[in-house]
Amino acid sequence: MDDTEERMRTLIAQSFSLEDVSKLRHVVAEHAESCGLHGPRLDDFVLAVHESVVNAVEHAGGYGRFRLYTVDGVICSETRDQGAGIPEPYVNGGKRPSDSSYTGRGIYLIRRLCDAADFRTGPGGTTVLLTMRLPRRPGPDARGRMRRIRVTAPGGRPFGRFTA
Repeated sequence: MDDTEERMRTLIAQSFSLEDVSKLRHVVAEHAESCGLHGPRLDDFVLAVHESVVNAVEHAGGYGRFRLYTVDGVICSETRDQGAGIPEPYVNGGKRPSDSSYTGRGIYLIRRLCDAADFRTGPGGTTVLLTMRLPRRPGPDARGRMRRIRVTAPGGRPFGRFTA
């Protein structure tokens, strides 16, 4: 077993179809939160993953394979399908779709919501790899430490010393 395999931890590995989309979104949110994502970064990651899964359902035959894992302080999702591939103008996803457009928003959003998004696509299917850095966990030395905070009263006079 190489070093990468030792550091990788699979959280979810399953097939999916339309019936699984909502439940998969909730499970991804739970796992990502337990790995340390929270607030807007959690919401962004979950929405990006959801968009990748919905794209597979809507545009690639209605089903796919999903994997969620962590490696080296990063949470990764991998969505695979066996569709005909993503047309070139959509793969880039760099240009914001017009407000009147009904398509093209998913990839645009995915690229902006995650730290990194990689699309491998062709006539045999598409793999979407999304990554988000996880917050660093405090080390054992960080526990129990407190910062000194100086509280001042209006007018700039020190109110006294307060340590929290």
